[in-house]
Amino acid sequence: MTVHFIGAGPGAADLITVRGRDLIGKCPVCLYAGSIVSPEVLQYCPPGARLIDTAPMSLDEIEAEYLRAADAGEDVARLHSGDLSVWSAVAEQVRRLEKHGIAYTMTPGVPAFAAAASALGRELTIPAVAQSLVLTRVSGRASPMPNEETLAKFGATGATMAIHLAIHALAQVVTELTPLYGADCPVAIVVKASWPDERILRGTLADIEEKVAAEPIERTAIIFVGRSLGSEDFRESSLYDPAYQRRFRGRE
Repeated sequence: MTVHFIGAGPGAADLITVRGRDLIGKCPVCLYAGSIVSPEVLQYCPPGARLIDTAPMSLDEIEAEYLRAADAGEDVARLHSGDLSVWSAVAEQVRRLEKHGIAYTMTPGVPAFAAAASALGRELTIPAVAQSLVLTRVSGRASPMPNEETLAKFGATGATMAIHLAIHALAQVVTELTPLYGADCPVAIVVKASWPDERILRGTLADIEEKVAAEPIERTAIIFVGRSLGSEDFRESSLYDPAYQRRFRGRE
């Protein structure tokens, strides 16, 4: 028996890896985070699969389901939104599985920030403007931020920032980043990237709070901040420059 942790993607049912889809189709038990995983993804479950929404469950209750499946010799598809590598709460589940000697695998998924960037139609790394992307969040009830991981410290680099789980703290984001990026720095907020009701708000650090007040956002949003969001007059990279010699080009 194996528990297959699967990144179910940002929302759209077809933004899942082929491996993830195929694993779901082989598992007689499926645990999924119903509050953020699209119900359309469940179409890949085999007929008669036992479907368990973990949104209202505690970690102890989820662990009990793994033990129940282990006793029955049933493989489990465990679906988490986006990708497993960030903010998935997989680590604590893996620790408990290892305690019981239960095997597990991990299959990556399309992360929410990537789907959101696609919705914006933007590359987030622009030559000579921004070559780094910071994925971060702010402290919340579920998990505090380490003392050294602050918006101000990350923002001091000038990198493009993708701030997750922070729409409730938009005022904090604006206050901490305006002195570093400038009031005219572009901001884009993508709500429910890839879902049917996807929404995008664009503005600057100076006016984004006002725009959100006019069109309220409660959750499932990513806040992008950075000059790369508005750059148009930037230098082209050397990658496709005809004078740029590289291993695969073979120019004389």
